[in-house]
Amino acid sequence: MTVISEQPATAPAIRPDAAGLRITPLGPSFGAEIHGIDLGDLSDAQVLAIRTALVTYKVLFVPGQDIDDHAQIDFGRRLGDLTAGHPVHDSGGVPDEVYSLDSQDNGFADVWHTDVTFVRRPPAASILRAVVLPPNGGDTSWADSQLAYESLTPGLRALIDPLTAVHDGSREFGYYLAQKRKGRGNLWDGEVFTELVPLEHPVVRVHPESGRKGLFVNPGFTSHITGVSEHESRGILDILYAHLTKPEHTVRHRWQAGDVALWDNRATSHYANRDYGGQHRVMHRITLRGDEPFGPA
Repeated sequence: MTVISEQPATAPAIRPDAAGLRITPLGPSFGAEIHGIDLGDLSDAQVLAIRTALVTYKVLFVPGQDIDDHAQIDFGRRLGDLTAGHPVHDSGGVPDEVYSLDSQDNGFADVWHTDVTFVRRPPAASILRAVVLPPNGGDTSWADSQLAYESLTPGLRALIDPLTAVHDGSREFGYYLAQKRKGRGNLWDGEVFTELVPLEHPVVRVHPESGRKGLFVNPGFTSHITGVSEHESRGILDILYAHLTKPEHTVRHRWQAGDVALWDNRATSHYANRDYGGQHRVMHRITLRGDEPFGPA
């Protein structure tokens, strides 16, 4: 389990205001901005307060940061153990912990997804930094998978609670791994990726810290629900995806220079708008090691 969840059970949570964090919620319980901090110069109390806020608000935006890849990595390491930047993608000249999403190198994320759910232990959290922004466009939206689950009808919750679904990274990255990397990816969670084998995760994930249930399927990597027909699988997934991305379950961020976003990958999905034409957009992401998802059963 990632260090995010290693706070002793007897230790009181650090109140964000007590640690000097000025938090502005963006909704009743989802999304918040943090002001008045320097991610390169945080106290231990501030780091703990950020971790607490991340579980509470699920996505945090920190404006006005002047950090590079190494400072981003140093900040990430204070939150938890870092993974490689990506299981199969070449780092492309940036540190191994960084995944560079460059629009001039097909670095797009214009489908709703949760990061790297096609591995046994998907990342617990992601930290994204704006490097090059187009003059207009390129916003990112996040969806609250816990709020989406809780607003389903009781009957539908009962239907999906025991289900599992297959997550398959080969649809997005299989060709790249086989052709560009010649069948040898990166070291991720102690394993060098030589193929992308589909695996199962629960449709409903129980958060290891808060105990809240959330939808854990996404159009980017979930191929089908197991144990039901193809048509039933498609119908159930379509219902869940439409519900997950309802406006009242989402928050949208318009990037500015110096912005850093953090999100709880165990409780969110996200989507990056591809509406900036040929303009250049570069984002650098790092991810924190996670644990194996478990469901209500």
